[in-house]
Amino acid sequence: MKRGLWKSVAAYGAALAAGALALQWLEYDRLARSRPGDIYLALVAVAFLALGVFLGARLLVRPKAAPFDGNPQAVASLGISPRELIVLKELAAGHSNKEIARRLEVSPNTIKTHLARLYEKLGAVRRTDAVNRARELGLIA
Repeated sequence: MKRGLWKSVAAYGAALAAGALALQWLEYDRLARSRPGDIYLALVAVAFLALGVFLGARLLVRPKAAPFDGNPQAVASLGISPRELIVLKELAAGHSNKEIARRLEVSPNTIKTHLARLYEKLGAVRRTDAVNRARELGLIA
């Protein structure tokens, strides 16, 4: 296309847009004169909606929780090894000895040994006692 043709197309497009804008303005002006209360009510509703969304986003944001550290002081004072802590977490997840052994790639007898030491260190008699005691001490979540 020639440069002059683009200018005339743009001029006609701008004229059509101005005409459409004028017609829409006249329609809005007629609506505003016939129902001014409804328009003001709608504007107030939109303003309160925007204010509510803004305040909700500001006030209802939850602070980020601190990362769970597993209470390293209790782990050190009880003498729980890192491997025993892993076994304890697997125990709390509800896994059986065989499942824990498979996950950690050790024999079930090794898991039994770790559990026996954990029971002794936590003063527990059974699995649920050990998990409950570990949760009380903050060793697991």
